[in-house]
Amino acid sequence: MISKNFIYKILSDVELEKISEEIKEQEKKTSGELKVLIKKGRGFLERKKSIREIAIREFHRLGMANTRERSGILFLLLLKDREFYILPDVGISEKIPQSVWDEIARLTEQYFRQKNFFDGVIQVIKKCGEILAEHFPVKPGDIDELSNRVEIS
Repeated sequence: MISKNFIYKILSDVELEKISEEIKEQEKKTSGELKVLIKKGRGFLERKKSIREIAIREFHRLGMANTRERSGILFLLLLKDREFYILPDVGISEKIPQSVWDEIARLTEQYFRQKNFFDGVIQVIKKCGEILAEHFPVKPGDIDELSNRVEIS
């Protein structure tokens, strides 16, 4: 069993709940899906993998590749390794250039450098929500395909 106490060094239960609520609010404007995954760091079998490779594996493990429009975005944060990655699904990548995600990453990095993790994560969710709302608006019969809960592992 993995101890999840590491998360409380950067985010409280109240902040984790607010992040989940922000995901829910953003998803009301889009048919896309947002997911936040916070990991303590690379696992033993992941030590030589890039953060992108880890994000891709987690994306599939979380079922994000199974969304109707392939319009999910994973925000992965590796605490111990001090790394994060924004991974949009292929449906999004076909419409939105990588430079957009690079810019969001630069803004997020500014928050994290100041050890302001909560606001950094909230800003990622808001920016991604704005982009998804523009390119993947809510459609009739849209359902929330994934849990809005912050994943911790």
